[in-house]
Amino acid sequence: MTGTLHGAVALVTGASRGIGRAFALALANAGAHVVAVARTQGGLEELDDEIKRGGGAATLVPADLQDFAAIDRLGAAIYQRWGKLDILLGNAGVLGKLSPLGHIEPKTWDEVMAVNVTANWRLIRSCDPLLRAAPAGRALFLSSGAARRIKPFWGGYAVSKAALDALVKTYAYETATTAVRANLLSPGPVRTRMRAHAMPGEDPFSIPAPEEIVAAALPLLLPGRDETGEIFEYREGSLRLAGQ
Repeated sequence: MTGTLHGAVALVTGASRGIGRAFALALANAGAHVVAVARTQGGLEELDDEIKRGGGAATLVPADLQDFAAIDRLGAAIYQRWGKLDILLGNAGVLGKLSPLGHIEPKTWDEVMAVNVTANWRLIRSCDPLLRAAPAGRALFLSSGAARRIKPFWGGYAVSKAALDALVKTYAYETATTAVRANLLSPGPVRTRMRAHAMPGEDPFSIPAPEEIVAAALPLLLPGRDETGEIFEYREGSLRLAGQ
């Protein structure tokens, strides 16, 4: 897929590790200039080194997505430099604590909602004009099966991902008559730090690596894909629509 996205600008949140890092590398390898956002400066610098080794280019943005004003400044900076945004990859998220609803501390609840929901709304708000200015703006956000397969103790995370699903679908329907397409990716179990925290006894090599998910999902970000408002689930090496 090298060169497929030559000239494209791609914004990736949570880009310093896991699925976000794998997406950033794949997008850079395909020719996109990657605007990599993460809280960890060191992780971003390591990502930048790897992108450069592959002949790609990136702009590093160390930022906490709970700093909503920084999201607005980021959109303005992208407009000033490129005047458009071809790809928005909303990957950053937090698990919070697995706990009965009544035991979740308000501070933890607020952080989960801020990062998983409100920050993504702020990204849409900031980047919508940029996506519309691109020839074929593509937005993809990381959902979770927890939003649809409800189980005890996952309440905070599940509620936030269900809200994210509604948010992105609403945006997709509002932009259906434009060239913008917005979808959700539910990766299932994947070898990430968040998964290890949630399932500490699980063998990480029994579940897919982030690179496997990204290889299947990257085509959703190409101009030729026309689906919008859909949730795609990764299962056994390929994508399928949620519920099928």
